[in-house]
Amino acid sequence: MGFFYFERGKLTMKKTILTGDRPTGKLHIGHYIGSLKNRVKLQNTGDYQTFIMIADQQALTDNARDPEKIRKSLIEVALDYLAVGIDPEKSTIFIQSQIPALAELTTYYLNLVTVSRLERNPTVKAEIQQKNFERSIPAGFFVYPVSQAADITAFKADLVPVGDDQEPMIEQAREIVRSFNTIYGQEILVEPEGVFPEKGAGRLPGLDGNAKMSKSLNNCIYLSDDADTLKKKVMSMYTDPNHIHVEDPGKIEGNMVFTYLDVFDEDKEKVAQLKQEYQAGGLGDVKIKRYLNEVLEAKLKPIRERRAEFAKDIPAVYDILKEGSARANAVAEQTLSEVRAAIGVNYFK
Repeated sequence: MGFFYFERGKLTMKKTILTGDRPTGKLHIGHYIGSLKNRVKLQNTGDYQTFIMIADQQALTDNARDPEKIRKSLIEVALDYLAVGIDPEKSTIFIQSQIPALAELTTYYLNLVTVSRLERNPTVKAEIQQKNFERSIPAGFFVYPVSQAADITAFKADLVPVGDDQEPMIEQAREIVRSFNTIYGQEILVEPEGVFPEKGAGRLPGLDGNAKMSKSLNNCIYLSDDADTLKKKVMSMYTDPNHIHVEDPGKIEGNMVFTYLDVFDEDKEKVAQLKQEYQAGGLGDVKIKRYLNEVLEAKLKPIRERRAEFAKDIPAVYDILKEGSARANAVAEQTLSEVRAAIGVNYFK
């Protein structure tokens, strides 16, 4: 399922993409590499109908006692989207909580999923452990795979770009689609496909060498960091702890400076040369960090400057979100109408 459009005199089907982020803080360069850069690329092909959701309701599942955090973060995420090149004329940016149909769809889907199935979801299990919930799990958090299925199916998304850790969530959404269509005897919902990063390209490690760049671990470079902050963070990066003197041979494996250069520096020949010099001895950490800072500053400065321009008119950014939410709401309401009819709860029609 997707949206029709005309191309060279013929009717063509555009595939629909749904993606998004939880507004729990500003976005960082891990988000940029993992998803934002690809979203911009896909939107600019013109081949897709793209919906990008700011998932405030999902963020509240484990931040219900701090709603102001979500409210403040929402506009920060919107600014980051616009700064990296997401175009509201090409992509529909919307706020999850402003689409009432999503909550109602979640209610219907909950009846198709067992507690034991939710407990087996590897992503949910890992996040429960990470957040130390144990048995004090907020019910909204526990069932958020079902809410996520509602988000996906409301827009009849064919493709859902996500990280590798979200594969179980996509599979659960697919199960819900199959169950619904089978039980109610109609092919109303679309079974989505996950779009995953290329191997090794999906997750950027933190500055400290941790496998995950995370706001909670305070090991991020944010898209909005100014030049001085960026430099301080780069100069503090984890390298080879045994590379004490410039003349010492150094290791590049697990060395965050070279990990980041591999991702961000387009001059692959120079990176290969620097690796060789570092491994042989004679190249100091300070020099290589300064070079990485130059590479990152070249990438982030235009993003930072665009963000500052959009930040001058916050009401205009809210208008973008309001208009996008209205467009998204119309699509989700149509799906909800079809779901109600299939279940038989459209009593007054």
